[in-house]
Amino acid sequence: MEYALTLIGFALATSGTPGPNVLMVAAASAQVGFRRVIPHMLGITIGFPAMFVVVALGLGVPFAEYPSLHRAMQFLGGGWLLWLAWKIATAPPPGEAKPTAPLGFLGAAAFQWVNPKAWMIVLAALPAFTTPGLPMLAQALVIALVFALVSMPCLLVWAWLGQTARQLLGDGARLRAFNWTMALLLVLSLLPMISG
Repeated sequence: MEYALTLIGFALATSGTPGPNVLMVAAASAQVGFRRVIPHMLGITIGFPAMFVVVALGLGVPFAEYPSLHRAMQFLGGGWLLWLAWKIATAPPPGEAKPTAPLGFLGAAAFQWVNPKAWMIVLAALPAFTTPGLPMLAQALVIALVFALVSMPCLLVWAWLGQTARQLLGDGARLRAFNWTMALLLVLSLLPMISG
């Protein structure tokens, strides 16, 4: 029981706190509305647990053996996040220009592989919530299931925050300030990677 509560707490803390996934969902919801962000949220909800299982089955081994490969993935992910932060910051308010489509299901699922926070979560959770000598696949599936169940409710909160910001802030300077704030938070989410 203690294991389950600890794992659920870890999944809630890492899935619900600011990071690339939730910030992109909030910004996209503010830009294009809640409904258009649902495929993006589903991509995260399925993509991250799938990534977790694949890494647990051995793809993470090269990253552990070759730190330069891990660092290269961090830089690739960090560069993409900086580009996304710029796109969020400079997005025009609704009505001023055609809004940029949010990541779809496949884009959001694929994004997990270059998301620095996703890698940090996987690399922290595997040793913390698995037991050597027990079947890794079964353990990874349990962890992935917990993340899948926790992810969507957390993302729904952030999408609601984005949608609410869109309604409260209107179409002008206040929504631009919201976009810049989301972009800044996205950039700040890279600090653990830089300091690590």
